[in-house]
Amino acid sequence: MTGLIAQGKDKLPRVGLGGHHIPHSLVPAMGSKVSSNVFTIGLIGAWYFSNIGVLLLNKYLLSNYGFKFPIFLTMCHMTACALFSYVAIAWMKAVPMQTLRSRTQLLKITALSIIFCSSVVSGNISLRFLPVSFNQAIGATTPFFTAVFAYLITLRREAWLTYATLIPVVTGVVIASGGEPSFHLYGFIMCLTATAARALKSVVQGILLSSEGEKLNSMNLLLYMAPIAVVVLLPATLILEPNVLGITIALARKDFGIVVLLIINSAMAYFVNLTNFLVTKHTSALTLQVLGNAKGAVAVVVSILLFRNPVSVTGMLGYSLTVFGVVLYSESKRRCK
Repeated sequence: MTGLIAQGKDKLPRVGLGGHHIPHSLVPAMGSKVSSNVFTIGLIGAWYFSNIGVLLLNKYLLSNYGFKFPIFLTMCHMTACALFSYVAIAWMKAVPMQTLRSRTQLLKITALSIIFCSSVVSGNISLRFLPVSFNQAIGATTPFFTAVFAYLITLRREAWLTYATLIPVVTGVVIASGGEPSFHLYGFIMCLTATAARALKSVVQGILLSSEGEKLNSMNLLLYMAPIAVVVLLPATLILEPNVLGITIALARKDFGIVVLLIINSAMAYFVNLTNFLVTKHTSALTLQVLGNAKGAVAVVVSILLFRNPVSVTGMLGYSLTVFGVVLYSESKRRCK
C-alpha cells in the first residue's frame, strides 16, 4: 500500500478551496511568492528595529546614561560601518565591489563623507538636549531642506503643488516648537543642522555621482565613505573630546555594560544602512519613503513610553501636521514624475 501511494502521489490532483483543481506548476510559484513576502516583511521589520533601536540607544547613551561624547559615538558608528561593509562586500560578496575610477571621484566621496559626518554628529548632539519625539518632528522637515538646496544648487524647480505641501511641514514644526515642554535652543539648532546636512548630502550626491562611470550603490558608497569619516572624526574627537578614552575605560571598569552598549549601538548603525539598502532593493524607494514616515511616528510613541518625556497636545498636533505635510509632499513628487 505504501509503495502504491508513493508511486501515485504525483498523479493525485491538487484541490483548492471550493473543490477547484490547482495546477501542479502553480504550487511551487505560490510557495515561492509566500516565502518572498515573508522575507520582505522580515526585512521591513529588521529595518524598523535597527532604525528605531539605534535612535533610542543614542538617546539613552547621550542623555540618560550620561555618556556625553557624541563625536566619539559617531566615530564608533563609522568604524563599525567600515569593518562590516568590508566583510559584507569583500568576503561575503553581498554585492559586487565597485572600484573608484579616479582621484576626482575620491574627492567627491570625501566631500560627501564630511557632510554626512556633520549630519550624524549634529543629530547625536541634539539628542543630548532634545527628546526623541521633538527630534523626529524636526527631522521630518528633510523634504523642505532638500527642495531648498535643490533649487539653490541646481536651480531645479518643483511644481507649485509640491512647494505648497511644504507649508504644513514647516508650520507643524513651528507649532511643535511652541508646544514643546523640553525645548532647548542649542539642541534645536543642532537638530536643524543635522536635518539640513542630511538633505544637502542627498542633493550633492545626486550631482557628484551622476555620471554612469561614477555611480555607486549605497553599500559600496558606505564602504568608501565610512573610513574617510573615521579619519575626519578622529582628530575632531581628540581635540573636542580629549578625555573620552580615559573616561570610557574608567566607566567600563565600573560597569562593563557600557562596552556592550557601544558595540551593539555601533553594529546597529551599520544594520540601519544594510537594511535600508535591502528594503529599497526588494521593494522600492517610494515604499521606503512611506515606511520612513511611519517609522518616525513609531519612534515617537516608543520613546515617550520608554523615557517618559513630557509631551503637550500642541506639540503632538504640530508633529502630526508635519507628518501629514511630508505624506502630501511624497505623493506630489510621485505624481509629478
